[in-house]
Amino acid sequence: MKGPKDELLNPADQAAPAVRGRATLPKPPTSKVLQRLLYFSEERGLPITEAVADEKPKANRRRSTTAALSVEGPPEVVSSYAQALVDAALALQPAVVEPAETDNGDSEPTAPAAITTLSPPTGFGPQWRFLGPTMMSNGQTYGESRVVVSGRISAVAVDPSNANHILCGAASGGIWESFNRGTSWSPRTDYAATLTVGALAFNPSAPATVYCGTGEGNFYAWLGAGLLRSTNGGSTWTMHATAPFVGQGFYDLLVDPANGNHLLAATTHGIYESTDGGTAWTLRRSGRCWDLAAHPSGGATAEVLAGCQSGLFRSTNGGQTWAAVALPGGPAGYDRLAVAISRTNPAVAYAFGAAGATQYLYRRASTGTWSRITGPAGLSTGQAWYDWFLAVAPDTDAEIYLGAIEAYRGNLSGSTWTWVTISNKTGDDIHPDQHAITFDPTNANIVYVGNDGGLFVSPNRGTSWTSLNNGLGITEIEYMAQDYGSSRWLVAGTQDNGSIRYTGNPAWDHIADGDGGDCGVHRTDPNVVFHSYYSMGMERSTTGGNFGSFGWIGPNVPDGYNALFYPPMEVNNDTVAQAGQSVYISRNRGTNWTEVALPAGQVASAMYIPNPNTVFVGTTTGQVYRISWSGTAWSSATALTTPRASAYVSDLHVNPANLNRIWATSTSLSGDRVFRSDNGGSTWVNCTAGLPNLPITAVEVDPGNANRVWVAADVGVYQSLNAGASWSAFANGLPNALAVDLLYHPHARVLRVGMRNRGVWEIPVDGWLAAPICGVQWNGSLAPNQTHRWFTHSWPATWHMIWTIMPTSPLPGAPQVSWKVQVERASAEFVTYWISVTNHTGSPVSFEGRYAILSFY
Repeated sequence: MKGPKDELLNPADQAAPAVRGRATLPKPPTSKVLQRLLYFSEERGLPITEAVADEKPKANRRRSTTAALSVEGPPEVVSSYAQALVDAALALQPAVVEPAETDNGDSEPTAPAAITTLSPPTGFGPQWRFLGPTMMSNGQTYGESRVVVSGRISAVAVDPSNANHILCGAASGGIWESFNRGTSWSPRTDYAATLTVGALAFNPSAPATVYCGTGEGNFYAWLGAGLLRSTNGGSTWTMHATAPFVGQGFYDLLVDPANGNHLLAATTHGIYESTDGGTAWTLRRSGRCWDLAAHPSGGATAEVLAGCQSGLFRSTNGGQTWAAVALPGGPAGYDRLAVAISRTNPAVAYAFGAAGATQYLYRRASTGTWSRITGPAGLSTGQAWYDWFLAVAPDTDAEIYLGAIEAYRGNLSGSTWTWVTISNKTGDDIHPDQHAITFDPTNANIVYVGNDGGLFVSPNRGTSWTSLNNGLGITEIEYMAQDYGSSRWLVAGTQDNGSIRYTGNPAWDHIADGDGGDCGVHRTDPNVVFHSYYSMGMERSTTGGNFGSFGWIGPNVPDGYNALFYPPMEVNNDTVAQAGQSVYISRNRGTNWTEVALPAGQVASAMYIPNPNTVFVGTTTGQVYRISWSGTAWSSATALTTPRASAYVSDLHVNPANLNRIWATSTSLSGDRVFRSDNGGSTWVNCTAGLPNLPITAVEVDPGNANRVWVAADVGVYQSLNAGASWSAFANGLPNALAVDLLYHPHARVLRVGMRNRGVWEIPVDGWLAAPICGVQWNGSLAPNQTHRWFTHSWPATWHMIWTIMPTSPLPGAPQVSWKVQVERASAEFVTYWISVTNHTGSPVSFEGRYAILSFY
């Protein structure tokens, strides 16, 4: 007998929908992170300004330098984009009133029972929930040990009045708070106008007041929305000052120890000063400033040092005016420059910079003379614009810490420096790419370091380390793929934390190293899993993606091949494709490849495979192509009508049951970004009206209802129930992080979204099943004392069901029938139920075979 909706559910009757992926970044001629930043800005049409290089590289062209880079350009472009993000975030969430001022800070903050930055939406309908990862074990390092990781930390601060109280900031994952030295964490800004964090600072004289500079200077600078403030130690936050910081990124914040109303900010645009507790700001020096260091006593005449793109600067009036400091042998400009002043001997200071391949490390002696010193051998400056820090030990001026890709400790004895690599060594290690450092306020041995893998603490100045990443849900997801036969199985690619796998536990498995790119799962044989790194080529596992089970399968492309940093790839059963300047297609799971050319100048940015014989490709210039299998060969790429000329195609979706229905989205700004074709791409309907003026990153369609569509934007997810004629927010409880990939599970009926620095979230699109769905599947009869077996097939394997037998011919006496249920996994997605029924009476009996669906999930 048949199961429900066999026409839809039986895989023998219908071609399987593709496992969808989305494109993201250009092939790295130099630094991977630099190429990710370049792509992210170019995808959105944001202008790029570089300190040294004049030319934006093509994907296959080498860059002359890895100098400091900024997404800046005309302020009106960046600020309008940033303001659109703020407006969209605020439109999705309710307003909040800033909490009342606390006392003067003598009493330390206590953990609230259940406080978040803003209350999540409380309206009717389904709500998003966090799926993970809460952490990832077996995380990668450059050393001999594996570690527990989470995602990129950009800032960390310890409460000066309570060493148990820690705040950390994820690059685009918001502020997190711990009251037990990082054993557990709670997110505090999920519903703020932006989740980007560049700097955190407690008020030393009143630690209940804390400031956060939004817009991460290292990468997500243009997402800055202003200065956040908390008056209860970091448990709740409000926007304290927007001007002049919308569209800027923060690197550092200083609160004057002698005057809590006096603040200095180092941003992508310069050094700013506030004298009224951060409400109003004055630009004191223009030009990028990365780091600030002040005399530990503070005050109106305190010395402040600033590490700027044009060099080292010094102020002796609290930051109002600045004078250049000549460093012997220093360059004309820096890719990065950090500064530090000793707490125990403020006459001693340090500067740590990079220009090109050269590191510059200086020490100012008590005499006031700066001299260059030799830093650690092997220190890489290739990503100095991105990962860099300098700190002086709190208890001695003869010990410093440097952060680049690796972290180092230097100790001065007499005139000799001894350097130790503390991140990658014999013993326990930490993740590479160092961004932030701070110390326990009462114990100088305890050091906290934040990097691309999360937050780590050392009790002994970097000799050994403990991961503090359990519960930090800040993984930067790039792509997702799923097993259609399980509601609790996903694979995802992540920034600098490899490819990961979800199997029902919020702590996900690390299954492959590197930068995790696009990925896919064979629908009818989900043990076959594909993952990619950056650039062309991929690996395949035949054991469900277990760590160490992947092997390289190509496609192997020639030198100079032009492709995005993360080239789009798609999997539909045995058909696998990956594309750059051409499309490589395999019909045997990646064992053999056929190259199909794209027109000159085209680079693939999105793909969709609605069935194993058809491939659709979108490009960075707005073109859409179709490639078909003739039975013996793949056709050439046939151009469809362009939805929007010169607009980056971020995602495609094609209805497997109707190849004429095509969806295309774009991340290009200032124009239409969602399009639908009902005639195979001959013409397009603009479906952008009603969406915020933001890049649209992904599209997903309900296979059971072709008019129900979801799109992800740089902030929020939106739903249409009428094929794009109108849209409504579909973001109940979803953090305001960047939403970059969507995945719908048709059997479990949940939509998943991958977010930058906030992991994976899911929502039951129609709500969780509130009551069982009951029905009669068949009617049967049995002769006296007879046993017979029935079966019912094509039920989704994700559904939780109960089967019962109910007699319809009543007879007095003992129980009339009994039954046993056996389950057969008929395919990767569907199950068959075998029900054996026994008549225990001496009379014929009729009965109903009844089912109850308890959950689709």
